[in-house]
Amino acid sequence: MKKSEYIFPTTINPNNVKKEILEIKKKAKDLYTVENLKTIYGLIDLTSLNTTDNEENIKDLCRNVNQFPSVYPDIPNVAAICVYPSLVQTVKKSLSDPRVRIASVAAGFPSSQTFLEVKTLEAKLAVDAWADEIDVVMSPGIFLSGDYGTVSQEIKEIKTIICDVKLKVILETGALPDLNLIRIASWLAMEAGADFIKTSTGKLNPAATLEATYVMAQAIHEYYLKTRKQVGIKPAGGIATAEQAMDYFSLVKTILGDNWLNPALFRIGASRLVNDLLTKILNART
Repeated sequence: MKKSEYIFPTTINPNNVKKEILEIKKKAKDLYTVENLKTIYGLIDLTSLNTTDNEENIKDLCRNVNQFPSVYPDIPNVAAICVYPSLVQTVKKSLSDPRVRIASVAAGFPSSQTFLEVKTLEAKLAVDAWADEIDVVMSPGIFLSGDYGTVSQEIKEIKTIICDVKLKVILETGALPDLNLIRIASWLAMEAGADFIKTSTGKLNPAATLEATYVMAQAIHEYYLKTRKQVGIKPAGGIATAEQAMDYFSLVKTILGDNWLNPALFRIGASRLVNDLLTKILNART
C-alpha cells in the first residue's frame, strides 16, 4: 500500500473546518440538557493508565463503578473501564455490573514502538484475560515515514488475533502535522479492520481536538456511505468538563447523526470528566 492509494480528490481546508466547528459549538449550547449530560456519562471509558496503578486502586475503581447504579439509578453507568493488560484480570474479578465493558490498551501502548510479534501477543493475552475491547496505537513513526502498508498490516494482524473483540485504533492525532494526514490515517485504520477510531493516547499534547475529531467523523461518514459499515469514534485526552464533552456530543450528532449517540459507536476517553459531569447533572437536577 502506497501513499498514492490515499490521495483524495480534494484537500481539507482548515479554515472551513474552523467555521464548521464554530457552528457545532453553537449547537452544543442548545444541547446542554440534563438528559444529554446523562447520555454522555454513559459514553465514558473510565480510564486508569498510571505508572503507579496496582490491584488495590483498580479494585477501588471497580467498587465505585459497581455501586453507581444503586446510588444514581437514573444515570447510566460508564460504558467501560480501561486499564493496562496486566490489570484486566483484576477488573474481571472485581466488576459486577455486566453492562460495563472491560477495555485494555495493548500492542506497545502508548508509543507502539515494539515488534509486531509483541503487539499481537500482548493483544491476545489481554483478550485471554477477558478484555472485551482492545485499544491500540497505530504506529505513528511508520505512518509518518509513508509506509502505509506496514501500518495497515499491523492493524489487520492484531484484529485477526483478537477475532470478534472490539478493536479501537488510536491515531495519535497530535503527532500528525495536518488534517489531511488525519483523514488518511482514519481511512487506513478503518479499511484495516478498526471497529473504532480514536484520537489520542492522552500521553501526548495536543490530545483530542474538535478539529481532528471533525475530520475523523467525516471520514467515518464517507466510509459508511461506501461500505455501509458503522465505525465508532472515540475522542480521548484532555476532555475534562461537561461543556467540552457537549461540544464533542454536538459534533458527532451533527456529522454522524443520532444513530451514533450510543456506547456501541461513540465513546469519550476520560477520567477527570466523571466528577465534573456528575456534579453538573446533580446541580441541574436540583
